[in-house]
Amino acid sequence: MDEATRTNLTNMYSTDRQLQNSAFLGLIAETDRPVTWAYEAWDELVKALTHPDNHVRAIAAQVLCNLAKSDPQKRLAKDFPALLNVTREERFVTARHTMQSLWKVGAAGGEHLAWYLNGLTTRFNECINEKNCTLIRYDISQSLRKTYDAVKSEKIREAALQLIDSETDPMYRQKYASLWKTKSRQEVP
Repeated sequence: MDEATRTNLTNMYSTDRQLQNSAFLGLIAETDRPVTWAYEAWDELVKALTHPDNHVRAIAAQVLCNLAKSDPQKRLAKDFPALLNVTREERFVTARHTMQSLWKVGAAGGEHLAWYLNGLTTRFNECINEKNCTLIRYDISQSLRKTYDAVKSEKIREAALQLIDSETDPMYRQKYASLWKTKSRQEVP
């Protein structure tokens, strides 16, 4: 790992928000492509998912999502539940940032895609009694769409449409289906 990456990993814990945001942007830019240092930072990032500062949790979650493409050892198999748990955050903005980055795990393909699909299906079904259920479900639908656009797997499209069809409120079912530029199968005559 180079010095700039190590500095960014250290600065993600800073209480200086400008320094912390700069570290975040640097880490995200670097992890937009596969990196060789993923496992040097992996355990630190997983531990940061439970850090007291919600900004640190959000950064760690988003960087881990980006590192899915750099995970040939499939460590995310063990750590995906902890990553998905951040989507249940009390601080909704942190949960949402994580949810909106999860598509990158699915886009890594293979087993990563299977963990992602299982996790989002569970999350879609369990959020029914949460305060922001409809927004969570929209974000899940949007995440599935981004993953589909990256991977072009019919399995993703089918999973998304099944979840959308399970929505009992026609207004929200239509809203989620709009991401797929299709009508819900329940609405097709």
